[in-house]
Amino acid sequence: MNILEIEEVTVRFGGHTAINNMSLEVPVGTITGLIGPNGAGKTTLFNVISGLLPPSQGEVYFDGHKITTIPPYRRAQIGLGRTFQRLELFTSLTVKDNIRVAAEIRNQWSLGKNNDSRLGLGGLTIQEEVEKAIELTGLAGIADRQVTEIPTGQARLVELARALTLRPKLLMLDEPASGQDETETERFGNLLRTLTLNGIAILLVEHDMGLVMTVCDLVHVLDFGEIISIGTPEEIQTNKAVLDAYLGSES
Repeated sequence: MNILEIEEVTVRFGGHTAINNMSLEVPVGTITGLIGPNGAGKTTLFNVISGLLPPSQGEVYFDGHKITTIPPYRRAQIGLGRTFQRLELFTSLTVKDNIRVAAEIRNQWSLGKNNDSRLGLGGLTIQEEVEKAIELTGLAGIADRQVTEIPTGQARLVELARALTLRPKLLMLDEPASGQDETETERFGNLLRTLTLNGIAILLVEHDMGLVMTVCDLVHVLDFGEIISIGTPEEIQTNKAVLDAYLGSES
């Protein structure tokens, strides 16, 4: 079963085609990689999926429903979460309060509804839910610090924790390992796998090929707005077209 389906999406900016007739599927409870050179169309596709950019043609389906024309906030309400390539945190707030903001918003959506959580947080207070997200992402030691005082790698985890409090069915992560060292990236990969075990699907844009090839179930490779290859990490690493366009040879 697929949580996300992109059908023949094209995006044009004037005479430039940023995405050309692209189709993509993200199965439930899996990590799907989206890789390619800068300018290949990865973030443009993310913007289409999250509702920030209307496609010139094609359709977007989420959890079995067409969402091509619904606004971004409605997509978030039905379980589509996202982080951004450029950090989007509330810089005047602490780590904990950044996460609490999202939990408060989610609580307003849930009033009068019997919402279960993909993280097993159902029935918890907002404070308990925030603490659970902090524990899950390993942020307990810096929870009371201002986000302006922490390194980029940890700030990426704050974004992830904040997205998790919205209880997503799908997480779209745009270069989430940027700024992390090798140890942090390894822990981050383990965290992503834990999230899939709780039923969350992940669509991952990332330039750290070690992370991509370790955690992804399937990888889509973009070049000039088109998918040039789809396969397992092992298949992608030996695909000549991918090596020529993006990964390069060992030599």
